Amino acid sequence: MIDATQLGSRLRSARERRALSQQAVADALGVQRTAITNIETGNRSVSTLELARLALIYGRKPADFFDSEVSGAPIVRLRSVYQGKFSADHEAAIEHVQALCCEGATLRRILEPEFTESLPDYGRPLRSSSEAIEHGAEIAREERRRLGLGSAPVGDVAAMISNQGVWVAAHALPNDLSGLFMSSAKMGMVVLINGTHASVRRRFSYAHEYAHVLCDRADDVRVSQGGDDFVEKRANSFASAFLMPEEGIKEQLRRLDKGQSSRQEETIYDVAFDTWETCVIRPPVGSQIITYQDVAIIARYFGVSYEAVVWRLKNLGHVSGQDAKRLISQSDQGRRFIALLKFQGVLAGGASDSNEYNGEDEQELRNQIIWLALEAFRREEISQGLLRELARKLMIPVEDLLGFAEPMS
Repeated sequence: MIDATQLGSRLRSARERRALSQQAVADALGVQRTAITNIETGNRSVSTLELARLALIYGRKPADFFDSEVSGAPIVRLRSVYQGKFSADHEAAIEHVQALCCEGATLRRILEPEFTESLPDYGRPLRSSSEAIEHGAEIAREERRRLGLGSAPVGDVAAMISNQGVWVAAHALPNDLSGLFMSSAKMGMVVLINGTHASVRRRFSYAHEYAHVLCDRADDVRVSQGGDDFVEKRANSFASAFLMPEEGIKEQLRRLDKGQSSRQEETIYDVAFDTWETCVIRPPVGSQIITYQDVAIIARYFGVSYEAVVWRLKNLGHVSGQDAKRLISQSDQGRRFIALLKFQGVLAGGASDSNEYNGEDEQELRNQIIWLALEAFRREEISQGLLRELARKLMIPVEDLLGFAEPMS
């Protein structure tokens, strides 16, 4: 049974998903805006009639706001939220991931009975697109500070997310679906991205879904397939700023000796005569123009797409709208240049630069569960029989898992 605070948080998320302001909902409900604020913060109870009307406004069923378990229900919810159609294979893959996460959550509870979610919750109501974009960039800076990333590229994004206690995996999903976020008391928080997309897009999708973890965890499911609602804009803004921090972009431009003004002034102090002289320094004509090769080098450094860098440079004011159009028109050359450079650095050993997909990518999720299973066996919390069963569910040779199983001495 969920409490008033959890219910309010879910109602807030449902409102934001529909890109509705508190005032608009208050007007539709016939109450003061402060009533909506108090409902969403858990400081005011909501009547059955109000809940029914809110569900109608948000395109949901009243029971949706009380569903705390994922067992069986998420596929039904996903069908209602996703603007498309899942194939039988897609649904089987999602259910498979959910089952593994439930197993992992059970093992985690055995090993850490007092385990509680320690991730910060940055969620807040959004009133406009500009606010959503600003908030996304703000929490990206805060997360980078919290994680001690500085201005450096994020290496293995999936591993970084899993280290925060979130289950992560990649599977084949409908092509227009970049990822899913799912959450329940039974299995915890899950990020599942489309493994059929290119490596740089998968990295962006992981970061995008991580924004939902940080801001929208009251939602039981969240699908990412584009759209103009404020929550998705915040997630996109977060992913861009998280993967390409402003200071990191500036550092790369400095290394390339680009992005400076075409006319720079420098004041020199003459200590002997106590005078100042201002000199004008003009870089060589055309030397500060950012080229598609520069964009490709920055994309390679941060492990993101060529286009993502162009729009990030524009948003940070390093290129004009006209220059951005020029660079976008050179996308093919830029991508060929990236291919020539080959993705190394942040993608080496982590995400492959290949666009080929072999059906699934659950390595990070499996790593998490394997460790939990071996540790539970070591502490004699689970039997060898259960260890064998888990090996089969993880689709790894039983002998391999048993070979690493050592009871606590």
